[in-house]
Amino acid sequence: MKPDTLKLVTWNIRWGLGIDNIVNVDRAIEQVKQFTDFDILCLQEVASGYTDPELKHADGTNQFETLATKLDGYTAINGYAVDQLRHDGKRQQFGNMIFSRFPVLQVYRHRLPWPAEPGIKSMQRMALETLLATPFGTLRVITTHLEFYSACQRMAQVEYLRQIHKESWLRSLTTDTVSDNGAFSVYPKLSGTILAGDFNFSETSSERARLLAFHDVHTPLFADAWEVAHPGEKHAPTMGYFDRERWPAGPFVSDYIFISENLAASVHDMRVEKQSQASDHQAMLLELAK
Repeated sequence: MKPDTLKLVTWNIRWGLGIDNIVNVDRAIEQVKQFTDFDILCLQEVASGYTDPELKHADGTNQFETLATKLDGYTAINGYAVDQLRHDGKRQQFGNMIFSRFPVLQVYRHRLPWPAEPGIKSMQRMALETLLATPFGTLRVITTHLEFYSACQRMAQVEYLRQIHKESWLRSLTTDTVSDNGAFSVYPKLSGTILAGDFNFSETSSERARLLAFHDVHTPLFADAWEVAHPGEKHAPTMGYFDRERWPAGPFVSDYIFISENLAASVHDMRVEKQSQASDHQAMLLELAK
């Protein structure tokens, strides 16, 4: 970790299921470390307690615990989107994680909207939010995984992400006389927001356009970090490189990193890892530099 840089990686690990149909979380950890020496890691599709066929080839292990143990130089934050009682009395959980080398000041776990749609396959989704003390000030880092099968549900989830972005930013601008470290302690002044994960929408979708839309004069717009780092260049695909059976049309974009526009001047690099077959998604790196 360099004092004037920040490296964030986001990756949907698909519970460690590789293109070879073998679940191997250790392999995923090894390959993301080979990709870059990250300061913040956002993961989606982490599982605990699930077995095949509930999740293809899943072995029932607690990946939240395994990942936290293997990445012991980081603070590990869990976010369960699904938390169910199994038939044998044990629990099964599915969701997101954030790992940070920086101090984790606050954590919020948001249940995303799940509008009822009879006959539509879907699951509960969540956004995991952390406030991190970084060389760039207090950064708000959120990772999420939006609904795959329903555009209606995705749009409702995008609206909620816009709402909490606006509320948090306006809250950080308020003057509060409470200064203790208790439940009513002051909300810190934010220097920026990073929203990363698997959004399950295309570059031309109405959901993406809505996420990037104007809020008000006090709330910074979201910008697609890829467009900031590579103006005029088409976003590199983030999944479908190797699994042509599941994705016969070939590679496409499903994963994004969005930043509040006030961080745009700090974007130094952004790239997609294109070699790993430890998931059907590829990891993606955002690097900020002073």
